[in-house]
Amino acid sequence: MLTIVWDVDDVLNDLMRTWFAEAWKPAHPQCALCYSDISENPPDRVLGIARSEYLVSLDTFRVSERARGMVPNSAILDWFQKFGGGCQHMALTARPLESTPHAAEWLFRHFGAYIRGFGVAPARLAAGLPAYPLDKADFLRWFGTTDILVDDTEENLRQAAKLGIRGVLYPQPWNRSSQSVQETLETLAKFVEAN
Repeated sequence: MLTIVWDVDDVLNDLMRTWFAEAWKPAHPQCALCYSDISENPPDRVLGIARSEYLVSLDTFRVSERARGMVPNSAILDWFQKFGGGCQHMALTARPLESTPHAAEWLFRHFGAYIRGFGVAPARLAAGLPAYPLDKADFLRWFGTTDILVDDTEENLRQAAKLGIRGVLYPQPWNRSSQSVQETLETLAKFVEAN
């Protein structure tokens, strides 16, 4: 049985889109950008701000009630209902540790019927905390049982490929996916059916 590891933010949920619409734009009404203009992640350069300002805003949103109320990705929920029972599933996030309890609660509330494991490769660590794993590739190397990684970040997929893990790039404005969401999930379904 295949093991699929799913990125949480911007794959299973719409974190960046929701943060941009519900936190950033209301606080910055002069911002004329649309979500589709976010061609980089992190988007600090696109927004014309310091990285620290972006991180404070996003991290504040991550622990908010608005983030808790994010709706799950309906296309992926549909995919799970059709194909999810044919695989093992785990989620892997690169959030700061402070917001991982919020992400875990959200994840299991919406995807707990299928996803049974939750891993963290912290994006940033407070001084004095153990630095393991260093990134998603380091986590996947340690975990050792991943067949497919679904992620919106091309670098994560490149690193996974070096470990022999097949990658599925989930389309977002900041990556070079040439597939629609539907085509991406059809590709993933073919991998599952072929196994």
